[in-house]
Amino acid sequence: MSWLSRLKAARGGAQALSPQAEKILRSWHALPDAMLDRPHFESRYVVVNTEATGLDLDSDRLLAVGAVGVDGGLLHPEDAYYATLEPAPAEALAGLLGLVGKSPLVVFNASFNRNMLERALQEHVGLAPSFLWIDLYFLLPSLFPEKLDRPARLADWMAAFGIETFQRHHALGDAWAIAQLFLAAQTRALSFSVTTPAGLAEHQSAFRQKLKV
Repeated sequence: MSWLSRLKAARGGAQALSPQAEKILRSWHALPDAMLDRPHFESRYVVVNTEATGLDLDSDRLLAVGAVGVDGGLLHPEDAYYATLEPAPAEALAGLLGLVGKSPLVVFNASFNRNMLERALQEHVGLAPSFLWIDLYFLLPSLFPEKLDRPARLADWMAAFGIETFQRHHALGDAWAIAQLFLAAQTRALSFSVTTPAGLAEHQSAFRQKLKV
């Protein structure tokens, strides 16, 4: 049984995937894993962000997803994605995977966004992808202690860097702001000899362990 047949069986009576969504998922599944030891400016990252009914992981649900590509140290507005989960959550999430590929993912507050996304992908698409997650909630204070030396709100970091976006509390609007912060983080990381996606993940993990959170 192919992985797609297993996926259809696992989804049971859920709404059938469109041919386009099936094509996207086939292409995604065939992609090689990301090369996590390549330099930042030869790597593609994708900033992902969510909108949900609230902040309770146990009771709230995902409403929309947004993503922005950061490739070669540049933001590309055309390399972006936004979709609401209703009325077809599997289609929306397949589209997200189509843009993300298997790139390292950049989020702000992974404890919420990562859990929301992983739960939705498992529930609606039947997949549990293994991405490298880079969380600016911990990475930024580790790189810019002169601005804020502890984890802080996204709004605080936007103010610290003078960053604006076209719409706050919107999955794509906030993703655009997070992507701008990530560009600053990429550049500053070089001064710490942190030069790869894997290095960023290790740096944030060490800082988090130092905080004991």
